[in-house]
Amino acid sequence: MKFLVIAQDMRVSGTSEGIVSRSFVAKLRLAYPESIIDVLYLKNHPSEDRLDLLPINSIETHIINLKPPFITKWLNRFSWRLFNISLYDRFVHKSYGVHISKVNHESYDHVFIRSSGLNFETVLGAKDLPILKKAIINFHDPYPSFWYAGAKCTLTNMELFRLKEMHKVVSQARVCMSPSQYLSEDMSFLYGSRKKFYTLPHQFCSTVFELSDTTKVLKKNRKVTLSYQGGLMFGRDIEVVLDAYQALVFKNDSIKENTEFALRVKTSNFTQLSTKYKECQNIIIMDSLNFSNSCYEQMYEADINIILENGPIYSNTLVGKAPLLASFSKSVFVVSPERSELRQIIKNPIFIANMWDISDVQLKLEALILDRLYSNESVQPFKDYFSDANFKKCLKNVLMEYN
Repeated sequence: MKFLVIAQDMRVSGTSEGIVSRSFVAKLRLAYPESIIDVLYLKNHPSEDRLDLLPINSIETHIINLKPPFITKWLNRFSWRLFNISLYDRFVHKSYGVHISKVNHESYDHVFIRSSGLNFETVLGAKDLPILKKAIINFHDPYPSFWYAGAKCTLTNMELFRLKEMHKVVSQARVCMSPSQYLSEDMSFLYGSRKKFYTLPHQFCSTVFELSDTTKVLKKNRKVTLSYQGGLMFGRDIEVVLDAYQALVFKNDSIKENTEFALRVKTSNFTQLSTKYKECQNIIIMDSLNFSNSCYEQMYEADINIILENGPIYSNTLVGKAPLLASFSKSVFVVSPERSELRQIIKNPIFIANMWDISDVQLKLEALILDRLYSNESVQPFKDYFSDANFKKCLKNVLMEYN
């Protein structure tokens, strides 16, 4: 069998899409060890990607120049106001499409197209190209941004233009998929319920990463360490967790003496968070790390890893760190809206709390901390959801659509 993967982000650090795209290729190799796997890598700036670690047969890399000609930039000011058409978007998509159009897609049995970020350049770059007839396009997030739960976008004519453009791609594509069940259902409905969206969960595979750098790891100083590492966008609320933990520290001497909360966040409110919790010495707020150091901290130093789902009402995405944390066989504490993807996956209620109910967060966090104070047994909050067997089962469902 011969596969082509068109990817936009294969970085080893800094983005969750780079991590899951690299892992997807690795798991594809595990599922079909005798297959041919080629990669077309289209990125918009130079980066160190350690492509030598990927278990592939060949890779072709191009850096896309996203700076438009002056005339395109000038005309775009009028086109989107008068006609609700973005000439800049079309320039970007054609820049990607130039390279996609050169692919001899007929020589492959299956073609996967993966994007990153909020703009889906590689997917939209394939619009009206013959390759779409046999392509499996992946929606890692909702598109357009207005439909991203927790986003603050308004429904503009530009968003509707983007919806129409993506609708053409969905109609032309052979198969559509996403990493979460809710997202698959939502995107299928958004694009007219004329095509089924399959679900292929995110994966993590350590073999495609260089994890030797541990120079900036924070060594644990107490028996139980809680850790959150990540961003605070799209309605993710770390303060409800910190408020609950701080209350536990002040009321329970055992928790105060034997636990700590290490927080590494990407946020413009870093100073505000540090000021708010400066009186609680158990809370340590630090800058984010590269992936190697971050992975080591969460795998070896942390006892409870925190996951924040998007909010405030609904989260239809699967957080990229879920398969990473699942591979550690450690406790997780998920703070979620009442309806979310992880609530469908994690069945034990001790691992998941309502982001709108601080008493629920505090009660369950206390129970989980006390459990870890007296037990070092490995746990499997996600069961076998991110196992190789489940990946291959889901992948076969996607590939069967070709027949």
